[in-house]
Amino acid sequence: MKLVRMLLVVALVLAFGRALAQEPTAVTKPEQLGMSGARLQKLVDVYQGYVDSGKLPGAVLLVARGDRVALFQAVGFQNREKQTLMKTDAIFRLASMTKPIVSVAAMTLVEDGKLNLLAPVSTYLPEMADVQVGVEKLDPINGKAILALEPQKRLMTVQDLMRHTAGLVYGQFGNGLVHQAYREAHIGDRSDTLAQFITKLSKLPLAHQPGEVWEYSVAVDVLGRIIEVVSGEPLDKYIVEHVTGPLHMDATDFYVQPENLARLAEAQKGADGTLPPLPDVTKKPNFLSGGGGLTASASDYLKFAEMMLNGGEYRGQRILSPHTVQLMTSDALPPEIGYPAPARQTTTRDLAPTPAMGQGFGLGFAVRTAPGRNPLPGSVGNFYWTGAWGTTFWVDPAEKLIAIQMIQVPLAEGGSYRQTFRELVYAALTGPE
Repeated sequence: MKLVRMLLVVALVLAFGRALAQEPTAVTKPEQLGMSGARLQKLVDVYQGYVDSGKLPGAVLLVARGDRVALFQAVGFQNREKQTLMKTDAIFRLASMTKPIVSVAAMTLVEDGKLNLLAPVSTYLPEMADVQVGVEKLDPINGKAILALEPQKRLMTVQDLMRHTAGLVYGQFGNGLVHQAYREAHIGDRSDTLAQFITKLSKLPLAHQPGEVWEYSVAVDVLGRIIEVVSGEPLDKYIVEHVTGPLHMDATDFYVQPENLARLAEAQKGADGTLPPLPDVTKKPNFLSGGGGLTASASDYLKFAEMMLNGGEYRGQRILSPHTVQLMTSDALPPEIGYPAPARQTTTRDLAPTPAMGQGFGLGFAVRTAPGRNPLPGSVGNFYWTGAWGTTFWVDPAEKLIAIQMIQVPLAEGGSYRQTFRELVYAALTGPE
């Protein structure tokens, strides 16, 4: 009898795992979720128009309220050149939509008492202890800009990494001398390990004093290395054990497993006949980028988003406590924070965590802090992020709404699709769930 009971338990666990791994099914009438079926169809039609006009190869669009799906639609081509039709289980390069997942992984260590948000980064990465701050000045002899080095007024903390106030940058998003130094040092090279990345980074100056400026950066890559040091495990293994595994996000990894390669979505060639420089995700990279290296399907990301919407729990699997989720999705930026010029540019300002946009930044997510200032619809309390190749998602707790757009387009093109998706999803809302 004991053997029978044990086999029954194993069978139930396996069946539960398979059920979680299956693609979700949308309700037949979105009206029962407080959404207009006709307007959701309009959303699909708009994206089909993008495909038909040659602007977009394809997309997977997912809209959910609570734990039920209002829309789950594949449009166009997974690979236009090969004429492979898009399927809802397609796998996409998440780019910076990796950051929320890695931030959650870090917070599991905080909840275990192994990681302190207020601790200096150098507590866990001693190489970073003596990093200086670069201040641009004019050379009085030749009039050229030079970097004068100053000590940190206070050491960057783990919290600074998670809210992008550590003084770090992305080399490609500026022309300052620190940005140039990042490019020359090939910071983020996929052939480097995370340990090698930290060694490179520790030899370069910061662009800002920690805590004084919000600038989007390689900070979550640094956080990924801290996770490795604190846990004693490679970043990919820790994420599987503590986040994606319990959530049954079976297609989420730093590369596409061989059995899933037929599901990989690709961008299309531009007018110049070339493909955008999407990373090769067909084999495991040395650089496990916590800031942008994961691949996933829309249904995988739905599980993650639903976990966050539900205060850290997904269908019986608790990843974080409700208070930790609340902390992560609240504005963590001090009121006197500064912003670099790119955060104020028209093309990306809907993303900017600035008071002018009615937004701030939490621990891994941008958050909506005020109504009316951002030109896009959304509730106060929204949290979200987006990826360089067009992926985007948000969670609106007030509406119990989750929306996920999966596309693969060049960096410069993602904004218009992100904004259209937001407009059309909210236009389909007609009432409470």
